[in-house]
Amino acid sequence: MNKPRVPGQAGEWKSGWTLVLASSIGFSFLSVLLAGTGLFMEPLSKEFGWSRSLLSAGPGLATFITAILSPFYGVLIDKLGSRKLALPGLVAVMAATCTFALANGSKVQWIALWLVFGVLLTSIKSTIWTAAVASVFDKGRGLALGFTVAGTALAQAIVPPLGNFLIDEVGWRGAFVWFGLGWGGLSLLLCVLFLYDAHDRAARRGETGVSRGGAHLPGLTRKEALRSRPLWQVAISTFVVMLLTIGLGIHLFPILTESGMSRTNAAWLSSLTGVAGIIGKLATGALLDRFRPNWIGGLTMGVTAVTFFLLTVAMGSTAAIVFALLVNGYAAGTKMQICAYLTAGYAGMCSFGAIYGMMSAIVALASGLGPLIAGAIYDYSGGYGPFLWAGTIGCILGGGLLVTLPAYPRWDSAEPMDEAIA
Repeated sequence: MNKPRVPGQAGEWKSGWTLVLASSIGFSFLSVLLAGTGLFMEPLSKEFGWSRSLLSAGPGLATFITAILSPFYGVLIDKLGSRKLALPGLVAVMAATCTFALANGSKVQWIALWLVFGVLLTSIKSTIWTAAVASVFDKGRGLALGFTVAGTALAQAIVPPLGNFLIDEVGWRGAFVWFGLGWGGLSLLLCVLFLYDAHDRAARRGETGVSRGGAHLPGLTRKEALRSRPLWQVAISTFVVMLLTIGLGIHLFPILTESGMSRTNAAWLSSLTGVAGIIGKLATGALLDRFRPNWIGGLTMGVTAVTFFLLTVAMGSTAAIVFALLVNGYAAGTKMQICAYLTAGYAGMCSFGAIYGMMSAIVALASGLGPLIAGAIYDYSGGYGPFLWAGTIGCILGGGLLVTLPAYPRWDSAEPMDEAIA
């Protein structure tokens, strides 16, 4: 086994920064339509008379599809690697994004577009990018994953004002096409040039003895992971917090506009979450590399409760709204980063693709339920109040599950599996 290891974080970053760049931009394309869903609600509702529940159902169904397919893609990543799945996946998602411009008012067609989009979106889900980066980075893994998942925050920062501008200038149909070809095209170019994981890099250097499948890497098998209490705690915490925060994210734009805010101001305020998210991901990545990860993860997850609370009781205060969005942005984008980091720590790298694929399926399920539940609550109660109170309580509980996690298993000890499963 000749698996090369670069000593120190500086060496890892010298050889791997282009991989992180490609993965971050690729990851951002995953979030473009989800970050822009709220922008399209008003023009689509005006043109076709659709309800919030229907408009929320599309992204929800897409994420349900990814929940079903994510575990299978995780296994494929372990066997084939990220590059062979991501490149054709990006092309397919670019085409699928553009097809939303063909919406004609048919509810069946709208749902069908999102179902197809969900199937294709799985090919560029978080597992693709995090598996590639985690395989190259060891000592600097937290910060590298932070930059990678910062792609979602980049989308959250740019998509609201850009999308609002595009809808005003070229209409909602043109906006879909611009997002698909423009953002998707940049992602594809960078990934063609730089998306090479550890196995790809070894093969390009002509090294032998490095095969996919992870047999030489320490960690849990898929069956052992199912019996791991720490991994279950990570999964449940991520599910709860993701369900609530994705539901909030999809409905944030209408929450702000219905409080009396203009679309332009709401778009710029929504973009604050993306800016804060970039800072949050990078800061969290650095902290995860330096302090006990479960404490950092638990506190970051739990603080999101502040956002829900302020949006419930202080919507009349601009300062409170800005603070709430900054807190939400800082913490919101770190959920997948924290989940990936803790999964790698408690599961090891032996079957990381498959195990994290299961985590991604749980996340996708939560991401699908969140917007549907928020939309249903709005349609039933006439407001978002009950959902916001549920978010306050749920985020506190989700953070508590991570804070109470045990120490990482020692993969170099005599009985690492017992430590990992206990």
